[in-house]
Formats: sequence, structure tokens, C-alpha cells
Amino acid sequence: MLDVKPQRLDLRDAATVPVTVAGKVFEADTSGALYWPGMSTLVVSDLHLEKGSSQAARGRLVPPYDTRETLIKLAEAIDRFEPKRVIALGDSLHDVGAAHRMSDDDLGILHMIQENRNWHWVTGNHDPAIAPRLGGRVADELVIEGITFRHEPRPGRVTHEIAGHLHPAAKITKLSHTIRRPCFIGNGRRMIMPAFGAYTGGLNVLDEAFEPIFGADGMHVWMMGQEGLYPIATRLLRED
Repeated sequence: MLDVKPQRLDLRDAATVPVTVAGKVFEADTSGALYWPGMSTLVVSDLHLEKGSSQAARGRLVPPYDTRETLIKLAEAIDRFEPKRVIALGDSLHDVGAAHRMSDDDLGILHMIQENRNWHWVTGNHDPAIAPRLGGRVADELVIEGITFRHEPRPGRVTHEIAGHLHPAAKITKLSHTIRRPCFIGNGRRMIMPAFGAYTGGLNVLDEAFEPIFGADGMHVWMMGQEGLYPIATRLLRED
């Protein structure tokens, strides 16, 4: 069985690992969420709620439970960290009609986890508008303590940025076994988050789409595993 645990310093599983963006310390969580203890802020990206119903409308038979699964996972992360603020970093909805396809029960779950906290929807390319029935505040991007939260990362040597959009995934091979999982990717100055949604795929971090963002500046990769989050040496990364 492929073992990525040797990349840890202490070899012990952990649900979170500390990561730094522009001097600010965050906790990357194995769920795909990012927690900022200093600001009591939880960040998630690319929920793609109602992707299942969108696919069904196009004739693809997929289980219609992605929204419930994603919201429950998000509720569990909120219960663990108890943030005062939540930022959904774009493409929270799979399309502009998703909010009106969401069931009353799922909408009730969303409203429940929004209670007593500031909730921010950052718009994305899939959801340039957020229906009022989803609650929260809507913005194209959000700046907190000098850190810019936006959906699509800017090309070039940008700093103080946390973004999503690209659904980063890492692939490694060891002893003829291959594993490919979503991951966080950063270089100390900026970070791209994994997709949080249940039906979201991933783009290999060695894909050319990441070149304009990290270029020759180097990058750090933290792969999401079933039992923890694991830093992966870039020399172990493999293309698809």
C-alpha cells in the first residue's frame, strides 16, 4: 500500500497542518478547509452545490446527494473550528440556477450553519451572482489584514493571495502504487485551495495552468489523505 506518511516530521497522523501565507499562520485541514486562528475565519472553495442536479438535467445519471454531502462536511468543519467568520471562495454554486434547485432541507442546513457568524460568498465564474435566499454577504473579493481572498488566482508573482478555481490535485507513485488526491498548494506568499465540493474533480499541480502562478518560485504541496494531511516533496510529484 502506498505510504505518504514518511513526509511528516513526526510520522503521526494529524487532521491539520500549519501553513503560512505572507507571514500569517493558517491551519490547512484534511477536509479541504483552511482555518485562520488569528481571525477566527474558516475558508472553503469550490463547493459546486447542486452539481448533481445540473448533471441530471443534462441526462447524466448521478446521485442527487452532493449538496447534502458537501453541507454536512462543511458543518463538521465548522463544529471543529467554531469560526466567527466563514468565507466561501467562489464557485460555491455550480451554476446561476443552483440556489433555486436546492431543496428546503438543504437550505435549512445552510441557514443553520450560518447562524451567529459572518458569512461571505466570494463570487466565481460559475456563480457570478448569489441568490438572496442563500443568506450571507456577497463580494467579488475580500481583503482581511492585507490578505486578498478571491476565486481566480492572478498570474505572475502575486503575494498575499488565497484563491481557488483550479481544483489542485497531486499524484505520486511509489513501489508501483499510485495515489492521486486533492491538495493545497502554496509558496509562502500565496495559496491555492482544493475544491471542497463532493462532486468536484482535480487538476494535476504539474499542469501548465499552474506555471503562470508559481513559475520558478517553487511550491509546497499538502496532499489530503483519509487520515490526515501530508506534505509531499515536489520531487515525488508525477504528471497524469
